[in-house]
Parts: sequence; C-alpha cells; structure tokens
Amino acid sequence: MRERGYHLPLLGTAVALIWGLTFISTKVAVREIGPMSLALARFIIAVIALLPIVALTRTSLKVEKRDFPRLAAAGFLGITLYFLFENNGIMRLSASESSIIVGTIPVLTLLIEIFIYKRKTRTVVVVGILLSFLGVAGIVAKSETVKSNPVGYLYMIGAALVWVLYTFLTKPLGSRYSLLSVTFWQILFGMIGCIPFALAEGQDFSVVTLPVWLNIVFLGVLASALGYWFYVVVLDKMGPSRAAVFINLIPVVSIVASFFILGERLSPLQLVGGATAIAGVYLTTT
Repeated sequence: MRERGYHLPLLGTAVALIWGLTFISTKVAVREIGPMSLALARFIIAVIALLPIVALTRTSLKVEKRDFPRLAAAGFLGITLYFLFENNGIMRLSASESSIIVGTIPVLTLLIEIFIYKRKTRTVVVVGILLSFLGVAGIVAKSETVKSNPVGYLYMIGAALVWVLYTFLTKPLGSRYSLLSVTFWQILFGMIGCIPFALAEGQDFSVVTLPVWLNIVFLGVLASALGYWFYVVVLDKMGPSRAAVFINLIPVVSIVASFFILGERLSPLQLVGGATAIAGVYLTTT
C-alpha cells in the first residue's frame, strides 16, 4: 500500500528491525553510561541529524502556539519518560526479556481503544489479550544468563504504558503539520526533558569508549532521527492499532540478535512465555 509516496509496510518493517537492535545497543551502552545520560546523548545526536534532513526536504518547522503543549507532552512521554523507563529496565534485565515486554504495546493500545474509544472487538481478540498477559507472566522468571532485577520488569511495563499514551497524543498532529516537523519538535522537547535527569547522574563522558559511542550514534541517527520519523509516518497513515502491529517484530529481532551478539539465553519457561505473548499480540491484531 502506497500513500503519498510512502511504502507503509516497508517503513514499518524498517522501524521494527532498527528498534529491535536498539535493545542490544542500549544493553552495551548502559554498562558504561548512565541511563538518562545515554538518552540525552542519543537525542542530541538525533536533533543534529534531523537538521540537514529538514533543510534538504525544505520542511517548515512552523507550528501554531496552541499545539506546542501537545508536542511538548508527546516528547516528554515518548522520549523522556519512555527512555527513563526503558533504559533503566534494560540495565536490570536481558535485552530479550525487555523487548518481549515492550512487544505487548499493541495489546495495550487495543485495550485503550476498547475501553476509552469503545471499539467493538471479537472473541479471538479477547483470547489474544489474555494470552499476551499470560506470556509476559511466563517471562517474569529468572534468566539463565542474566540475574534479572524484578524492578526491571516494572520499568519495562512503565515504558510500554507511556508509549501507548504517546501514540494517541501524537496521532492528531499529523493532519496539521509535516510529519518530519512533528518528529523534530517531539525529539527536541524530549531531549530537553532528559537534561535534569542526566545532570543528576553526573556522567563523565570522557571515560566512554569508542564502541559505546558508535552504539550511541546508531541510537541517535538510525533509531531516533530516522526511526521516529518513519514511525510517525506509519502512525499517521495507519492509526495507532495498525501501526502498533509492527512492534510485534521487535522482540523477534531482539531475541535473535541477543543470542548471536550478546550470548543471551532465555529459560524454557521464558521461551514459552515469549512465544505465547507474541501469539497473543498476533491474535489481537489480525
């Protein structure tokens, strides 16, 4: 399906692949850098990377004053708070566990549409919702290679919840402004929101090694500048529920990459739980 020059399935799949790899990059980076210092560095790079894209595409960044609060709130939720939760969660869990929990976002999105927007649903969707939560319960068990901190699960659940709120807050903006403009302002506001948290960590950036900086650049340019832009395009054209479907691929990418790159292993119960959660998400979005 093409709309206004965008190949939506391709964009959505690209976002899933890139964001699936971010769990590995973040896991590597938080070994040397504080969670919110990482977020700040990542989004400073993202803002810098977006500026030439804005110039080359001749995109206007002008927005009405009445929409700045929504843009700021979306940036705070989808960037500042999301990465406060996610980075702290990944630091305490394996990359695989973290990605599977985030992979339940489509289910949470659907629940909001059912209870708040009164969306009608089918029995198979209800079964999918139940399976997804049973799967997450199976994941919340001890990993074979990582001593998981239970607080990490709470952080990742918080990340999933604020991301859902971010998508609903962002959706109306696409009809009024360039999607690149929306992405730029949200990232800028989210970056500013990271500053006090990063200052509190007192990070010494001079001790950060080159491999970690390369991971930060990947997170800033591909995962943030391009990733958020692509996702906002898909979100605007397909809506929250359908856009969230692509998040189904994130844990698959992350688990495979974690196995080969980090040597992570999930326990048998966690593997069953992960498969159950992914199957539940699939049922809710078909």
